Amino acid sequence: MVKQDRAIRTRHAILTAAAKVFEERGYQAATISEILAVAGVTKGALYFHFPSKEHLAEGVLHEQDQRLPIPERPCTVQRLVDTVVLHAYHLQTDPMVRASVRLSLDQQAQGLDRSGPFLRWSEVGTEMLEKAQVQGELLSHVNPAETADVVVGAFAGVQAMSQALCNYQDLPRRVSCLLQHLLPSVVVPSVLATVDITEHRGAAVQTELEALHAASLRVPVS
Repeated sequence: MVKQDRAIRTRHAILTAAAKVFEERGYQAATISEILAVAGVTKGALYFHFPSKEHLAEGVLHEQDQRLPIPERPCTVQRLVDTVVLHAYHLQTDPMVRASVRLSLDQQAQGLDRSGPFLRWSEVGTEMLEKAQVQGELLSHVNPAETADVVVGAFAGVQAMSQALCNYQDLPRRVSCLLQHLLPSVVVPSVLATVDITEHRGAAVQTELEALHAASLRVPVS
């Protein structure tokens, strides 16, 4: 168990260091030597967990999927919105997510399969939109898969613009504006009137998830 815990900590340290270097330097310019220096581990330890720089980048990309899931909501459109705004919140607060997003948008990352996060987010969006459609929350013309791709692509553009202009400082506002423009063409008006798409929603959802996680860790008193 001690060895396993040590291995988990080492892997996390390596991924954290890789995220820092990839975010600052980009995939092509980043080197294993830099990542080793930041992580403070041996080359053998790094290669035990990640055989190459490509595997390191794939590990960072995969971290986008490792955050706490949004719980079910009575309104599935609200759950979709919460997923979007929480990702925006993580871009402001979580270096691992920032590095993962930078890698997924890095057109200079030759040889790296960057499709995973886009496909995964489209899959998640399609699943929720299909459920919202069954619940009567969407307008009749909506194609869930097409709409999910539009949301993912639009979010990618908005976050890239926010990063370039002010290092994500205005991202919650920009995402709120994006949803204000997109959702009326997708969601039944009476449903949309109940959905919270304000710029503070992401932070509120994060607080909710942290409270739920803390509650799940409490040991019941016998």
